[in-house]
Amino acid sequence: MFLRIAAVSLLLVHGASVSAQMTADVKFQPGNFGTMVNGTITGDEFFDYKLGAKAGQEMFAELSVGDTNGYGVIYFNILPPDSDGIAIYNGSIDGNTARIELPSDGDYIIRIYLMGNDRDTGKTVGYNLDLSIQ
Repeated sequence: MFLRIAAVSLLLVHGASVSAQMTADVKFQPGNFGTMVNGTITGDEFFDYKLGAKAGQEMFAELSVGDTNGYGVIYFNILPPDSDGIAIYNGSIDGNTARIELPSDGDYIIRIYLMGNDRDTGKTVGYNLDLSIQ
């Protein structure tokens, strides 16, 4: 599966305008509909994965913790195309497994972030993110 690092872009997180610290475009090889990506984030960092999809397709995303020096309090949100920071899926409320029908064509952002003590004390959390579109 191809995972291509993209240029840092201006995005919204937690209602405030900030630059995404890390961003990557997710592409599937022809004939494949999914991939696994992994990484680490520390403290108030976040990682945005951009994935193009069409209205009516179903997105599956599942986030699991790898290594951590904290509690592993990691979540993801799914932001629709042209979002002003409003998520259509909020992992801190709905859990770390999503299966949702997409409402429109465009680039969706899957934003990985920490909360609570791990964020506030600058802990590092490794993660695996399973993504697919059908």
